[in-house]
Amino acid sequence: MDNTIQVVDRVFEILEYLSISDTPRGPTEVAKATGMHKSTVYRLLSAMCKNGYVEKTDAGTYYIGIKLVDIISHHINSLELQTEARPFLNDLRAELGLIVHLGVLNGDEVVYIEKMDMSANLRIYNQIGLRVPAYCSSLGKCLLSCLSGDELDYLFSRQKLKKYTPNTITSLKELKNHLRGIRVIGYSMDNEEYVTGIKCIAAPIFDYRGEMIAAVSASGPIAQMTEERTQAVIEAVKQCAKSISRRLCFGE
Repeated sequence: MDNTIQVVDRVFEILEYLSISDTPRGPTEVAKATGMHKSTVYRLLSAMCKNGYVEKTDAGTYYIGIKLVDIISHHINSLELQTEARPFLNDLRAELGLIVHLGVLNGDEVVYIEKMDMSANLRIYNQIGLRVPAYCSSLGKCLLSCLSGDELDYLFSRQKLKKYTPNTITSLKELKNHLRGIRVIGYSMDNEEYVTGIKCIAAPIFDYRGEMIAAVSASGPIAQMTEERTQAVIEAVKQCAKSISRRLCFGE
């Protein structure tokens, strides 16, 4: 067996043992339960402890760390978000006849976690799990609008904002001003900023703490997203986002 794979298998075995233990366990107990050498167990526990996946008590015993719990919680919350949002996304798609997406922020990218597509022949952001730059997508800009200036500096000051189309914002100062406007009006627009010929409207979804956790968007070709129709799309997307937020907060 490849040494790397063997180490990974041992890490999972230790995590599984700690997860079913009702009290923290010491290296000797873990070694006995898993059949590993105590030195190996201690080395792996130390590495996992350093990275926050397990935590060590004053007595020298170990238990599942908060980082692992946090990762699992994010995954569970995403599943709940998708489940609760899906009926509203489907209604929005039917109402507008546009492609509808649900997305979350991951660093300086937005990740599409759900998609409702009107036509299999129209290929716009057509993969769940797809990542695109947040600064030039409506979902991404909506989600970035909740960040502070310092947080935006951390994300973008060390990289160049690539120009995907003539409409792409490539100045961090301009982006910050743009995001302030989004906070005021309660929605964002990607007007051919990532893909030429495509316009997209997004609105924020909030959890019970009032924190922005996701955003919903409707996308379509410029021919369908005319100036006359844009305001109706904005209102429909904002209402969809409010309905999802209400469902997550109050179960309505």
